[in-house]
Amino acid sequence: MKLRELLLRFVLGGLAVVLSYMASVLLPWKALGGIFAAFPAVMVVAVLMVGLSQGSEKAAAVARGSVYGMAGCAVCVVTVGYALKITGAWWPSLLLGLTGWFAGSFALLKVREKMQKIQQMHRLPRKQTKHV
Repeated sequence: MKLRELLLRFVLGGLAVVLSYMASVLLPWKALGGIFAAFPAVMVVAVLMVGLSQGSEKAAAVARGSVYGMAGCAVCVVTVGYALKITGAWWPSLLLGLTGWFAGSFALLKVREKMQKIQQMHRLPRKQTKHV
């Protein structure tokens, strides 16, 4: 990766995070602020940068892969919410949530791969028919 690309990722990703944080703090509706706090800044910048440097097919692969990370975000949010309710401690709750994010994302990826293999194994060859 070139230094220019790295700096652009840093600036765009950082800008997205800052804008999301500002929205979450400044908006009077805290639920809407939470939606902005979960803005997929890293995914957007990753797809943009891969698309610019390697083309649309590679960018599409990154976008498809991000589905697993986004699903893991739901696991993270639920885990942090319950952990905060139970412990009242934000630091361990965040660590537990991040662990849940990675584990949930990775588990979903593996389940999807296994399902694809099963589908391929059970796919019957198509019969060739002559059209008259």
